[in-house]
Amino acid sequence: MQRRQFLTSAAIAATLLAVAPSFAGETARSVVEAYVAAWNAHDSAKAASYFADDVTYYDASVGKPVVGRDAAKTGVIDNFLKAVPDAVWTMKGRPMVDGDRVSFEWEFAGTNTGAWADGTAATGKKFSFTGASMFQVKDGKIATQSDYYDALGFYKQLGLM
Repeated sequence: MQRRQFLTSAAIAATLLAVAPSFAGETARSVVEAYVAAWNAHDSAKAASYFADDVTYYDASVGKPVVGRDAAKTGVIDNFLKAVPDAVWTMKGRPMVDGDRVSFEWEFAGTNTGAWADGTAATGKKFSFTGASMFQVKDGKIATQSDYYDALGFYKQLGLM
């Protein structure tokens, strides 16, 4: 009898361990999808709420990571949403998920009608550029985000280069 209970418990535990990574992946994916939805709702506070307190946000065109939820909210999310109040961030296809990591290709589009945080004046020009983002989600929060995109094409569309 004890052996049967042990084998049943072991089988259940093995099943849970085998399924756990897919639960983690689904959780990571849902966090990232909710984050993108908050961007598209132009709700910077909600978008930033998906960040871990010590998030590291890396923009390859800048080259220096922004660290911390408040710094990422102010320096990235608020900056873009104030400069581009009609911003639309669209996932191209379904995100790729590997455990706690989520990646996807995207298109970012809108009209630059507000000033940028660095003092660059609004150009009034529409733009659309593509890129890719990689995320790591830990404990239901985005721990890292790395963005790679065609910054030169973006700046040219705005008439800044």
